Amino acid sequence: MDIMRFLKDWTLPIAMGAGAVIYLIFAFIPQLDGAARFFDPVMAAILPLFMFLVLFVTFCKVDFHKLRPVAWHLWVGVFQLIIIGMLMAIILQFRLSGDKLVLTEALMMCVIAPCATAAAVVTQKLGGSLEQMTTFTFLSNFITVLLVPVCFPLIEPSAHIAFWTAFLKILNEVFLVLIAPMLLAYVVKHHLHRLHQKIVSVKDLSYYLWACSLLIVTGTTVKNIVHAQASFLLLLIIALLSLAVCVVQFAVGRYIGHFFNHTQEAGQALGQKNTTFAIWLSVAYLNPLSSVGPGCYILWQNIINSIEIWQKRKEEKILGKFMKNNNVLR
Repeated sequence: MDIMRFLKDWTLPIAMGAGAVIYLIFAFIPQLDGAARFFDPVMAAILPLFMFLVLFVTFCKVDFHKLRPVAWHLWVGVFQLIIIGMLMAIILQFRLSGDKLVLTEALMMCVIAPCATAAAVVTQKLGGSLEQMTTFTFLSNFITVLLVPVCFPLIEPSAHIAFWTAFLKILNEVFLVLIAPMLLAYVVKHHLHRLHQKIVSVKDLSYYLWACSLLIVTGTTVKNIVHAQASFLLLLIIALLSLAVCVVQFAVGRYIGHFFNHTQEAGQALGQKNTTFAIWLSVAYLNPLSSVGPGCYILWQNIINSIEIWQKRKEEKILGKFMKNNNVLR
């Protein structure tokens, strides 16, 4: 029982640790080279499927009539736009290049990335509003879709990225990862009632599916860091800066949310990022080294998520004991 409790409380760090260890085993044992080459494209193909399933299962629990913007959505979005504007101003004003530009790009990717599709999973597990998080996930992706084609050509002029080309390409990614599972969940919920009941009856299904996808993403992140053509010092600075940005975004989000009695939701909305999407954007349009920023961000945000989930379980246990003692006294 203690082992099962430990696995439940620390599912996310266990998944991340397993992903890192599995990659390192395959990478540094020559006898496994053939297996590594075989599984690399397999894992790349499986990851989008896992993300699709995570959102599909999550959306099966959504009340679609409650999907509407609320006040804290505006202020979280405004904060994100302000930080992006400041970073753009620094890059353009000081004409950054070399390592300084890589560092700033890495920071920008940790901010400009949309809210993680799995943020709704964590928010629901922490007792927050699933509908408000789902709504903000759509809004956040829309903000990213508009910002990327405007900002990236100014940062990297060599990346000839036409607005409509980038807009449609990113919109296609958003549709496959976000809108398609929602449409399927809507059909299942309203027309396939037996299947819907079976899906929602499995406790924490989306959470454990997400842990599986996190295992794959962590392995990919470790691979990118190991093969990064940069000094150890630069990688360390990027890692520390991404940690600082992660903590600030969670803290500011929670600060904004407490004015609207939605501290948990706003904290996850601003702090938990779709780092897989950010890594793809970095490699596709910026200096590939900038992908190390969102790659490290995966580690930091999921450590915070793990601590939050552990605290929530601890509070539930204390509340459960309190209620039990009250019933005994009666």
